[in-house]
Amino acid sequence: MYYNKVDISGVDTSKLTVLKESEKMELLKKCRQGDKEARKKLISGNLRLVLSVIQKFIGRGENADDLFQVGCIGLIKAIDNFNTDLDVRFSTYAVPMICGEVRRYMRDNNPIRVSRSLRDLAYKAMQAKEQLTAQKQKEPTMKEIAEMIGVKQSDVVLALESITDPVSLYEPVYSDAGDTLYVLDQVGDKNDDTNWLDEISLKEAINMLQPREKNILYLRFFLGKTQVEVANEIGISQAQVSRLEKNTLCKIKGQI
Repeated sequence: MYYNKVDISGVDTSKLTVLKESEKMELLKKCRQGDKEARKKLISGNLRLVLSVIQKFIGRGENADDLFQVGCIGLIKAIDNFNTDLDVRFSTYAVPMICGEVRRYMRDNNPIRVSRSLRDLAYKAMQAKEQLTAQKQKEPTMKEIAEMIGVKQSDVVLALESITDPVSLYEPVYSDAGDTLYVLDQVGDKNDDTNWLDEISLKEAINMLQPREKNILYLRFFLGKTQVEVANEIGISQAQVSRLEKNTLCKIKGQI
């Protein structure tokens, strides 16, 4: 799919209908009774939801038509497992299901090799996540997933992270009135104002030291010599070097 097209997997996205929440609930109840026509209308009425979900996955090298079809599988699973007795919006339940199906597809087609044991654990975690989501009608926590499959929470996090696709620094995360915020804009810079101001303050503090104090710091921290070696080089005791070093560092901290 290209951004200037409205056709995806043979579906004209400009003609997609959007159902009201009350209409969704009514159709879901009919689906429970085996009404195939209601099921068809429910799927058709939520294709725009699938389209909105897969937008964040487009641009990662995957065919958009394939992502749309996989997203539809997630939608169908959500329809089959949704509990109409609970006070939960259908989209709240369906979105994680659609995302999970797309991520599973992308994981299986990921060119980055992950160990078999880690992939198996990630697969179990995703299955547990789907089951818990179906039971509670909301996305479970990592702790709940870990308890269900009997492993450490940290292992679940590591396994799921291992099958997550890398995110481009130029992937948009927010857009308003034409001003787009990218992932790159949220990445910290080691050369930000705070760091270079600290560096200037440190240089100024060192410049205010006495020559012997500067020499001790140079020998200790730039050349990596021990206090005994420094003492022998400048002709004082190791105890004096230790005292001068401590006082000099305190003086620098006070200046900064």
